[in-house]
Amino acid sequence: MNQLDRLFNQFYDNALEETFKAVGPVERKLTLKSSLLELLGDFSYLDETRVEMKPTVIETKEFDDYTRELISLPVTDLIYIPIYVLTPKTEQQIYSSVLALHGHGYGVKEAVGLTKSGEQEQGEPGIHNQFAVELVKRGLKVFAPEVIGFGERRLTRDKEAGNINSCEAMATNLLMEGKTLAGLRIWEARRLLDYMESCSDVNTSRIGMMGFSGGAVITTYTAALDLRVSTTVLTGFTNTFKGSIMAMHHCIDNYIPGILNYAELPEWISLISPRSLFIESGEKDPIFPNQYVKEAIAEIEKYYDNRPEKFAYDIFPGVHEISGRKSFDWLKRQLLPS
Repeated sequence: MNQLDRLFNQFYDNALEETFKAVGPVERKLTLKSSLLELLGDFSYLDETRVEMKPTVIETKEFDDYTRELISLPVTDLIYIPIYVLTPKTEQQIYSSVLALHGHGYGVKEAVGLTKSGEQEQGEPGIHNQFAVELVKRGLKVFAPEVIGFGERRLTRDKEAGNINSCEAMATNLLMEGKTLAGLRIWEARRLLDYMESCSDVNTSRIGMMGFSGGAVITTYTAALDLRVSTTVLTGFTNTFKGSIMAMHHCIDNYIPGILNYAELPEWISLISPRSLFIESGEKDPIFPNQYVKEAIAEIEKYYDNRPEKFAYDIFPGVHEISGRKSFDWLKRQLLPS
């Protein structure tokens, strides 16, 4: 370790030493939530341009056990969100539902079992493991949006350059304006929760979120801020800041200026408690190392001491990917109790 390594370790230690220490846990939790809103950036002006969220159905496809619709949802005069809505073919009339957020790749198509060109995926699924499909097959209604910056929601300059996403371009522009890409994505996620609540076939008391990688960033902070999310699954993200996004190259969408001055990542995740939380991680994930996954889980678990049934985790043999070997059925049990 050279002098500069030691210098940056000192920066890290000093940031944690200077974090706000509230009088009690309730006050600290409230302070962290209000601080998070400030750190993400002010997007309240978007509320002034909101429009009626009346979706347009682009396509409908029938499968043996579910229906898949692609809709375009207007949110503001400039924001239209493509969403795959997967509805189980059951006798239910009111569904427990999940907001499913994909990670990096070619967009939401990966979550619903489609190739980049929109064809039905054949053979083994990719790292997203078609998780939206796996959830609808378990009786959950799934809303899988295209996260801004991916797929069809890239900036023109990135589409023309052949860049797989617009994360860097969007994030750097927003940073110059005192905002963050995470903040914009979380604002959208909360508007999607508004839309889900407005659907007549959604049980508004049983709404969950599942996010993978960059989608788990959005899921973490959305669930921390929004009590409408009763159940959360995080895959390929739980760690410490120091062990992951400060230790190696990551997409810029992970970074929120000043967030370490308030808490390390495990405490931010713990804001979800006492609501249900499942953490999933591949033991050989190269960008969210297993050593720090275990460290984070040990810290988060303390916030569920009196509610062990609300917290679970699975460190599976794998890399940076969704497994689902335990998380899919756990999410079903939480949202569809017998």
